[in-house]
Amino acid sequence: MPPETISTPHTQVTGARPQGTSDEQAAAQNVQRMFDTIAPSYDRLNHILSMGLDRTWWSRAAKVFTPVLARPEANILDLCCGTGDMTSALLALRPAQATPVTGLDFSHEMLDRARIKHAASNALFVQADALHLPYPDQTFDLITSAFGFRNLANYAEGLAELHRVLRPGGQIGILECNQPEGIVGAGYSLYFKKILPKLGGLISGNPAAYAYLPASVERFPRPLRMKQLITEAGYINAQWTGYTLGTAGLYQATKP
Repeated sequence: MPPETISTPHTQVTGARPQGTSDEQAAAQNVQRMFDTIAPSYDRLNHILSMGLDRTWWSRAAKVFTPVLARPEANILDLCCGTGDMTSALLALRPAQATPVTGLDFSHEMLDRARIKHAASNALFVQADALHLPYPDQTFDLITSAFGFRNLANYAEGLAELHRVLRPGGQIGILECNQPEGIVGAGYSLYFKKILPKLGGLISGNPAAYAYLPASVERFPRPLRMKQLITEAGYINAQWTGYTLGTAGLYQATKP
């Protein structure tokens, strides 16, 4: 599938582009280094900067997929899993002796922490590129991604790759930040663009990473366009459910 161009009022967007990068390879390498660097403080900062809402969002998103998670034989992939918080939410709904949940990320440092956190869990963690998954066609029944999909260097190619490894009837669930409109959006922008980068940079020691965060959300397609991209990638029943006044939300779709 050729790269998809996403029109916004500000730029032509195909995927994540951290400041100073101009192509997909440079963007991917930059993001990988960034997440390796902030891994030691990542969990603590997630909870602080989201004011604890991240735990609610993970759990709420996982519960949407309870029917497939309840099937012991179902193959589940948690894409861009980071330290495995969404993986935990999925595991909480899996029966005993079920097929392990696979968590995948391209940050070695994040995965090291995921493996420690889930040492006694029914999960496997794999380092790989989300745009080039090391799995054959039609492998998974469910693929989730929590706050990681917007970091892909090409959104349309990412959706196409997920479609490739999904079984017919399989589902995707992409939990992502969103830029709301109106008064809520104005307040959100003030916090997200002014307060969050300073606080995140202070605690993590990496101001650039937490300046990237609001920029990546602003760049990411809004729900209407994202649902269009999902449909163009071959999925059906594309939906978006907003969480917490639309500051985050879950994209769902099914492979025919």
